Amino acid sequence: MRRTIIFEENVIDITFQVIVEPENGQFVTYVPALEFASTYGSTREQALQRTQELIAGYLEAAAKEGLRVEVPVGDQKAELIEIAIPA
Repeated sequence: MRRTIIFEENVIDITFQVIVEPENGQFVTYVPALEFASTYGSTREQALQRTQELIAGYLEAAAKEGLRVEVPVGDQKAELIEIAIPA
């Protein structure tokens, strides 16, 4: 997910890995780089829009509090791994 964020004349363009999971007729998202911050929506698109707002709000709050947030660097990808476990 790419999001352009503006803080007092400075523009930061950051890509965050977002996990999207369907759950009980909703879509739940998690942002691993931001302590697994989470939100949801009734559609995938709504969940992703809310996630963009969540990320922007998280970063703005951290900036106001003077907290350092490690933002992702490079091209991060999520992979699915299938394992077999004894039943």
